[in-house]
Amino acid sequence: MAKKTYPDYISKKRIPVAPPEKLVVDGQAVFGTFDSEIPVMNLLDLNNKPQKKNLGKYTEWEALELSFEDFTLLTAVYATGPIGFTIMVFFDKALGKVTNKWIKIGLRSSAKVAKNLIDSDTEMYLGKTEYCLTNRFKEGKAFCKANSKGKSGDIDLEVELTNLSDPSVVSIPFGDNLPLYSQKNIFAVKGYVSINGKKYEANEKSMAIIDDHKGYYPHYAHYDWLTTMGKIEENGELKTFGFNLTRNQSINQDDFNENLIWLDKDSSPLPPVVFTHDEKDPSIWYVKDELGKVDIKFVIEDTFKIVANAGIIMMKYYLPFGKIYGKVVDINGKEYVVDGMMGIGEDKSTKM
Repeated sequence: MAKKTYPDYISKKRIPVAPPEKLVVDGQAVFGTFDSEIPVMNLLDLNNKPQKKNLGKYTEWEALELSFEDFTLLTAVYATGPIGFTIMVFFDKALGKVTNKWIKIGLRSSAKVAKNLIDSDTEMYLGKTEYCLTNRFKEGKAFCKANSKGKSGDIDLEVELTNLSDPSVVSIPFGDNLPLYSQKNIFAVKGYVSINGKKYEANEKSMAIIDDHKGYYPHYAHYDWLTTMGKIEENGELKTFGFNLTRNQSINQDDFNENLIWLDKDSSPLPPVVFTHDEKDPSIWYVKDELGKVDIKFVIEDTFKIVANAGIIMMKYYLPFGKIYGKVVDINGKEYVVDGMMGIGEDKSTKM
């Protein structure tokens, strides 16, 4: 493969390099953009030991987003502060609505988030919920098996995922020696999802994203996120396409962000972006950069919400589903029009 040439607007720190063996070396976090998995996620070895001051600042989760022809499903296991929980949210594309949702909340110890994506699993077994996401990224594979019962009825799923993309692996500074790690990959899908006995089988257009996070968030934290995945036609061929756009509390957005385009097994970094929520119409978001490389309109059809305020702990979590319109431009100047593709977003604020 020919060596990539990066334009000047892409910081050198956004060019992927080989990952460290450990995320924390001699008590100091390693920051940067990496081209594969980090084997040892030893955030508890940080010299400043922020977790001893406030365990609530250490948050980890692994999410799986599935996109089939008829629906989008987001599943995730979270461990944050003293709480562990899992969510499964089913968005019906034809109806344009979140029709089913399952939430199970327990103690942090009930939520096991994978130690890494090489040979570790994310699990939660609590009440009528069973969830296991098996990560074998070195082999390009992951597997998810889950079921739950609740007010929305029954969900049962079993899928095999095969990696299609370069990974997005970043370690972002949120403060002095306070890292946020994230990895995302796009996958092809085999298997099924069953909702109240109705079985949806994956096909060649079915896709998934795995989204893995670990890090220390500020006392007051906020981020916006938007992603898409699907197939686009290029030179008469259908190719895997997706993007990831985030605005979080990175102390240097130019050097440390996780914005990129996926096209088949290749990827192209994008510059920092700003999210604007339309003041007159809250169902519309705009995501743009300063150079015209990202110009996206997100039209929300429905939103799953979790709003909780227990005094010292507050969370406002909005998970919108809808369609995106506009364009993104890769490092070679090629423009990709994304009108009508599915979109999943997050607007999350916390106080821990």
